[in-house]
Amino acid sequence: MARFRFAPLILAALALASCGKKEEGAAGSSSGTVASVAAPAGTKWSEKVELTDEGVRMGNPDAAIKIIEYGSYTCPHCAEFNKEAHDAIEKDYVNTGKISFEYRNLVRDPVDITASLITHCADPSSYFALTAQMFGNQEEMIKQIQAKGDGAYKAVMEGPPASRFTKLAELSNLLEWGKQRGIPEDKLRTCLADMGKAEKLAKISEEAGTKYNIQGTPSFLLNGNLLENTATWDTLKAKLTDAGA
Repeated sequence: MARFRFAPLILAALALASCGKKEEGAAGSSSGTVASVAAPAGTKWSEKVELTDEGVRMGNPDAAIKIIEYGSYTCPHCAEFNKEAHDAIEKDYVNTGKISFEYRNLVRDPVDITASLITHCADPSSYFALTAQMFGNQEEMIKQIQAKGDGAYKAVMEGPPASRFTKLAELSNLLEWGKQRGIPEDKLRTCLADMGKAEKLAKISEEAGTKYNIQGTPSFLLNGNLLENTATWDTLKAKLTDAGA
């Protein structure tokens, strides 16, 4: 999907383009209930968080039901989904051992990449908490950039690529946001200057669009298959029930 290039964007449309999918009523048939799997003694499955080749996974790595979300930190539909689903996925689904949940950043614009570099900068155990907080900060992040005007944003985007995401983090107040969550400033600046990581995030997004024909965010894979007509927590819950959760 060509829209995932490091290109300038129109600030007024920052939270709109390539976000959200039309849902049409789609129901499935239940395939029976999957048995719960106990976590190792003294632990919860939601505490088992690991990096994958393309994202971060929470839960039993051998779970019968594997859910992958492709989401964007600048997409309001993704923020709404996360607000509704974050706690329920962790407590009611992942902790049963039936389901693993992986989040993959599908970056839509340079601000999205900036936010992604920050959430990946801390220890993976903090990733899902930081992701929920990043979505909670979405509106403020966008307002910070818009308040400084198109000229400030354009100047950042016309500057050296190696400093682009650091400057965007300053422009959006995300550098301070990361520091407030215990990530040292020098570490944040190193992460934001990691062009290899930024390019990998963009490549993952491009490949996901091509491989799965993803039309918007959030999008979900269930055991490797794209779930059609699924962009809200209610519809995903129904699909999980159909899968035996």
